[in-house]
Amino acid sequence: MSPRKKSPISPTTTPKSTIFTLLFLLHSLPITSSSPIKTIVVVVMENRSFDHMLGWMKKLNPKINGVTGSESNPLSTTDPTSPLLYFRNQAHYVDPDPGHSFQAIREQIFGSNDTSANPPPMNGFAQQAHSMDPNMTQDVMNGFEPDKVAVYKALVSEFAVFDRWFASVPSSTQPNRLYVHSGTSAGATSNIAALLAKG
Repeated sequence: MSPRKKSPISPTTTPKSTIFTLLFLLHSLPITSSSPIKTIVVVVMENRSFDHMLGWMKKLNPKINGVTGSESNPLSTTDPTSPLLYFRNQAHYVDPDPGHSFQAIREQIFGSNDTSANPPPMNGFAQQAHSMDPNMTQDVMNGFEPDKVAVYKALVSEFAVFDRWFASVPSSTQPNRLYVHSGTSAGATSNIAALLAKG
């Protein structure tokens, strides 16, 4: 649910090494009462993009890498005359749930099975949603106005926001949960219990 053209962590920096670098830096910092950082909270959400939940917070703080409404996705990535769906601010709930299998996310990010584009065009969100349910197409190109998510609005107004964070595994829920806790999904890209147990 994110139409923005953002590059994931560079190929020379893996998410695993980034996590461990961050932990090392945090551990090596002297903890004093004068440090402005007292607590780090990691919010792990279920199949929601930054744009969907916090993209419109750019209205509160222009420095946030959020959305402006100029972001768009074609309904079909293979049709040059395809209508464009622009990102809107009319989300009212977090349902329906767009595809979040490895295959669905590949289509959302690359617009097809061809994963050679660098950076990924991020142009297949509307197309993939339409393949699941034509009524879901505009839903995935929507985000919440800050007042609709008041708790997040308050947090964004008071604390730092990491707006360049990406899922470690472009896939289902459990492989990403494994990554959060251990820095790897052990190759898992789906929620198949037998495969997850090996990780």
